[in-house]
Amino acid sequence: MANRREFLFASGAAALATTSLPQIGRAAPDSSKQFRMGVVGGGFGATFHFHEHPNCTVAAVTDLLEDRRQLLKSHYRCDSVYDSLDEMLKQSGKLDAVAIFSGALDHYKHVALCMKNGLHVISACPAVFTLEEAHQLKELKERTGLKYMMAESSYYRNHAIYAREAFSKGKFGELFYYEVEYYHDAGERLDLEKNKKSRLYKPDGSFSWRYGYPPMHYPTHSLGYVVGISKERIESVSCLGWGQAASQQLKNNQYGNPFWNESALMRTNRGHIVRCNVFWCVGTTEERAQWFGDQGTLYMSNTGFHGDTWKDLRKKAEPIQIPEYWKSEMLPAPMRHASGHGGSAAFISAEFINALVENREPAIDVYESLAMTVPGIVAHLSALKNGEQLKVPQFERKA
Repeated sequence: MANRREFLFASGAAALATTSLPQIGRAAPDSSKQFRMGVVGGGFGATFHFHEHPNCTVAAVTDLLEDRRQLLKSHYRCDSVYDSLDEMLKQSGKLDAVAIFSGALDHYKHVALCMKNGLHVISACPAVFTLEEAHQLKELKERTGLKYMMAESSYYRNHAIYAREAFSKGKFGELFYYEVEYYHDAGERLDLEKNKKSRLYKPDGSFSWRYGYPPMHYPTHSLGYVVGISKERIESVSCLGWGQAASQQLKNNQYGNPFWNESALMRTNRGHIVRCNVFWCVGTTEERAQWFGDQGTLYMSNTGFHGDTWKDLRKKAEPIQIPEYWKSEMLPAPMRHASGHGGSAAFISAEFINALVENREPAIDVYESLAMTVPGIVAHLSALKNGEQLKVPQFERKA
């Protein structure tokens, strides 16, 4: 058990709280600073905790649907409710920042609208849908100097924090291979014609953005376990897709996408290998990873298959207990509670507000966000070309 205690760094979550993520939970330089925030999107957007941060007030909320507006109003205890983002920006008075949790195809459009109005922005993932939008987002952020963050949950899951700390202490040795996975099948594809209430439909009965959405255009829950651990960049990718192109569920989708599932083999700028899966049609639901180093390997639990395991070179593999970091001083006291997406929602909320208070870039800034998003866009193009290896454009800071 000695090596297990050593890898847990002797004193659990509290000892890990400040090494690889020193900004989270750090005392604000000026506790009197207050930021007024708007929230867009009453589905996923009603699962965050900005209003619990001592330096933030949610001052306006909006959704196109009445029931979701009421959900936002109740969750954030906010009485300033608007029918649309446009109306919120016109009528809400002075806001400092906006959280965008609209549909995936609208992320960049809504981010751009807010930043052009002088507002800092956090958005749901993926950051963009096209390479053109990637160029535009980078240019807009650099031109305005405003803060941008992508709310990527895998970055702040307990396992990722654990792996990031292990990487920072050299526990992996050379981290040369990753297996990263996002499996999301809620059964909505089954009996599609009968299930008009599934998320594949809008309330008016037409298909939502989720219908036929290319799997690799939602890569961030997988690549957060690569970029978010070592900050490596994906430089090339070969991807294959699987699907039943003649099935009713994939017919005539707006993307021309023939694939239910996509699996990619990627190479990083450090010559390392990433096997990245995104599946919509599979008998499980998981966001997980495995990290292979020449000195140590970490297996993230897979429901029903195996538990969390650490293996040191020349030592026996041992089950490990991943700390619940949200209980530690990594978060402001009011935010130390369980939250959505594996405890990540509280961390995402805290990190964005802390970045504003401290006047610094958030951990998942525009460059990290695009590094997690763009490889998937290229991977889907590769799948459409039967696995052709393609270069991935890079979006980094200006020299």
